[in-house]
This record gives sequence, C-alpha cells and structure tokens, in this order.
Amino acid sequence: MTIEHIWGYYREDLAAAEEKINETLKTVAPAISVVGHHLFSSGGKRIRPFLAILCSRLFGSRGDRVSTLASSVEFIHAASLIHDDVVDGAHLRRGRPAAHSIFGNQVVILVGDFLYANALRLANLLKSQTIMDALCTATAKMSEGELIQLSKKGDPGISEEDYMKIIKGKTAILMSAACKGGAALGNAAQAEEDALAAFGLKFGYAFQIADDILDYTAEEKAFGKSLGKDLEEGKITLPLIYLLRDAEVSEKDRIKKILASGRKTEEDFVYIQDLLDKHGSIKKSYGKAETLLNEAKAELDIFQDSMEKSSLLAISDYALRRRK
Repeated sequence: MTIEHIWGYYREDLAAAEEKINETLKTVAPAISVVGHHLFSSGGKRIRPFLAILCSRLFGSRGDRVSTLASSVEFIHAASLIHDDVVDGAHLRRGRPAAHSIFGNQVVILVGDFLYANALRLANLLKSQTIMDALCTATAKMSEGELIQLSKKGDPGISEEDYMKIIKGKTAILMSAACKGGAALGNAAQAEEDALAAFGLKFGYAFQIADDILDYTAEEKAFGKSLGKDLEEGKITLPLIYLLRDAEVSEKDRIKKILASGRKTEEDFVYIQDLLDKHGSIKKSYGKAETLLNEAKAELDIFQDSMEKSSLLAISDYALRRRK
C-alpha cells in the first residue's frame, strides 16, 4: 500500500479538515487570511491531522468532531512553524519564502498567536478533558523544546539525551497528542488510548530524526530548504552528535571550530558530509530512527487488522523513505 493510495482513500476526511481550517481563517483581520493562505497552501502531507483522523476512525469515529480535532492539531503545528521561522531567521519554508520574510515579524507572530488560540478554542468545542489536556501539554512542551534547542545552539557537548528532549517538544509530543485525541474521540479503552499515544510519540521521534538526516542528504530542490541549514543555524542534530562521538581528535577539533564560526562555508558543509560518510553517522542515525519506528509499530499490536491500522503502519514506513 503506497502513501498516495492511503491519502486518496481518506481524501474526504482530509478535505473536511481542510475546509474547517479555511473557515477559521475567514476573519475581520485581512492579514490572518492572507498569511494563513500562504502558509496552508504551501503543501505538506498534513501528517498530524491525518494521525488524528486515522486514530479516530480506528474506532469508527467520523464527521465534524474529527475534522475539528484534525484542524486544531494542524493549527498548533502551523503556529509553531511561524514562530520557529522567526526565531531561526529561516528564509524558506517548503521551498517558498517563509511567511515572516514577506509579511514581517510583527504580523506573522500575531497570526501565530491567533492560530494557537483558535486551536484550543476548537479543541474546547469537543468537550473532552483528555483532548484539552493532551493539546495544552503538547503546546507547552513545544515551547520548552525550542528553548532547550536555543540553549544548546552550537554546543558540541550536546548529548543524545538532550537531543531527544528537543525533538520530543519539537515534533513527537504533538503527534502523540493527535493520536491520543483521536482515541479519545473514539471512546477508546485506556489501554488503547495509551498505545496510540505511545505510537505517536515514537513515530514522532523517528520522523524528526529522518528530517534531520535529510538536512545533510536530500536533494535541495525536493527538500524545500537549503541543505546544511541546521549546521548554519548551530543546530546540532543526531548525525552530528554521533559524528562528534566517533570522529578522530583532529576531526573533532575542526568540527568544533566550524560550529564556533559565525558563518559556515560550503567547504565546511562538504567536510562535515564527508566525515558523516566516513564514520557511518547517517547510517547510525537511520538505525536509531528504525528502532524507534519498530517500537512504534509494536504499540499497534493491541489492535485488530483494519485499513486504519495498515495505514498507520504504512505511514511509519513512509517516515524513513521520504525525501522531503
């Protein structure tokens, strides 16, 4: 089963969530609809709302409540992207100019605030304490993750444990909340809800590791942002953590000098890429992601075979195969 087949099968559910997003963006403040259109028309697979949809449908739940949850999750994700791009000074998002580079920091930060507020407003309509707790916790943890990442910027001493804390907040916690929310809508048993929350968390870890690997290995045109952007911004991700652990002393010294320099050159990036290849750092990072994905898939053993379960398994495989 291909990812395209899965998206086609659930196109009506995804369209309903998309319609809910567009309805919310129609406000008296023109900037919200303009910035929102720029952001939501830039593509992307809508992984987080799709997880909410699949986990809801696993228990037979469909309709307006599901699209409300899915759009709420996507609003939180979109708001985090807007704010992250401002903090990072990123110029591209999915191959297009980042919103702040067009509309300015003041406007997009306020739009991001609007998206966060409406995400929780929509979630509140579902009258589920479980869903509100999951989304509020995720929103708080996402901010914590970004602050930890800022504190570790350019720090060659960052540990794998530090990195996992960062990506938990950056990606995994919201995916977990999406899955847990879907289970709650379906009135799942506690064991089933816990299993889906754990699936989303482990899947999210693996998804972000794969994304960080792509920063060193993808084709730039397909990736939608400049390769080596993480290195340029001083973000030390898992491939570089493994490299710093395994490299020779002289190599580590040069890596540290590169990290400490104000501006990285193309030569610096190529040097790092060559070392990543030499020490198998990319392969080891994929190994970590694959282990986490296998653990995520195992969480689904509690469920009987279904289209939804097969789709969750297929999306797990897609996380490592994707090239953008």
